[in-house]
Amino acid sequence: MKQKATPLFDALQQFSEMSPISFHVPGHKNGGIFPENAQAYFNSVLKLDMTELPGLDDLHAPQGAIAEAQNLAAEYFGADNTYFLVGGSTAGNLAMILATCSTDEKIIVQRNSHKSIFNGLELSGARPVFITPEFDDSEGRYTAPSSTTLKDALKQHPDAKAVVLTYPDYFGKLFPIKESIELAHEYNIPVLVDEAHGVHFSLDKAFPQSALDLGADVVVHSAHKMAPAMTMGSFLHLRSKLVSKAKIMHYLQLIQSSSPSYPLMASLDIARLFLATMHREEINNILESAAMVKEILKAPDFWDILPANDPLKLTLHMNQGVSAKDAASLFEDQKVFPELVTHNQVLFIHGLAPFENTDYLKKAVKRIKEQLKINPNHATIEVSNLFRGSIQELAVSYQTMQQLETKQVPLNESSGYVAAEAIIPYPPGIPLILKGELVTDEHVIIIGHLIEQGVTIQHRDITNEISVFSR
Repeated sequence: MKQKATPLFDALQQFSEMSPISFHVPGHKNGGIFPENAQAYFNSVLKLDMTELPGLDDLHAPQGAIAEAQNLAAEYFGADNTYFLVGGSTAGNLAMILATCSTDEKIIVQRNSHKSIFNGLELSGARPVFITPEFDDSEGRYTAPSSTTLKDALKQHPDAKAVVLTYPDYFGKLFPIKESIELAHEYNIPVLVDEAHGVHFSLDKAFPQSALDLGADVVVHSAHKMAPAMTMGSFLHLRSKLVSKAKIMHYLQLIQSSSPSYPLMASLDIARLFLATMHREEINNILESAAMVKEILKAPDFWDILPANDPLKLTLHMNQGVSAKDAASLFEDQKVFPELVTHNQVLFIHGLAPFENTDYLKKAVKRIKEQLKINPNHATIEVSNLFRGSIQELAVSYQTMQQLETKQVPLNESSGYVAAEAIIPYPPGIPLILKGELVTDEHVIIIGHLIEQGVTIQHRDITNEISVFSR
């Protein structure tokens, strides 16, 4: 089978086995120049850390091993073209936006997207039309925009150049994206999907279908989130008559490094092999393991485990009076590290292999339940009224922002100003306030509560001031 091949990894391995003499970059010279105390960790990887040498191809003009590896990925995922990303899904999100819209052109965007989507909008100078996600009371968070909201946005803005959606969300929650894709295609508008957390959807019917299989034009996968790829290793998949392949390639060359990491690219080759050759029995074992871990994590006195479309995402939703921050800290004290902590939830991600440390996890959960306190005065945060209106635009265009002066104001005095920078809890990296968005009283209250509960905010001096545009 073709899918058992790893052309890029094989080329690197064969080159390394020649014991080549390096008169080229990188400066560690095949690992020969490296601190001794770190060699044990890095040595085997450094032997594969090459540059564009004969037989190793060039990411930005692939004709050999990289081209073959990308073609195998496209074949496996069902894309017309697949591109290796060495700058994470961020690089893919930027490229797909820049390839579809330019200055002052409209683009319809899911409001609770990752910050990289908004960075792409700013770089393009486009005029975003935001569609507000629905708030799910049972899960205590925003999920995705309804098809009705998207339909209204398309009617109001039929000249939009693209629709940008996120599928699944960080917690493995899905929505009927096929319906949204078909709605956009009625207007000949392409659909760009940040599917960072869904690379494993390609595996089996036990997992949801990928947006690529459901008709999306461009889909970006973070291979490193669920598959065995190195951090920053991602894929961009293109299958569309509405999006230019030439433009995608052009912007990937602009965005990505001219000296891409060969170990990282080889790990993408290997990750595709891993996914493509996984047997049904292995998948069943993984699903059984995830169900077992879910059972171990149950603690109904303190939290509920939310249902998820992705069986590998396990979300603990805190009961009244229980602090998610405290619960996560207790897990970390037991050397059990969750993926994400919000004001009311703790997310665990089960990997693509059976979990083995079950006895340890059982003991850890038991200790945590013994230590966790219920505080009846623990404040809850009301976030259901964060967005005003189902369809919104920025208060100030990106072009106008470049001409405006900024100033710092105390957070509690910022309501009514237009934000000059985004306010982003991280993870998950979804902005509470966008650059160019009007700051509201609700924003100020929620940010204050998040800070009090220890949620990390990507913003300098967030406890004191916020950058706004002068009135």
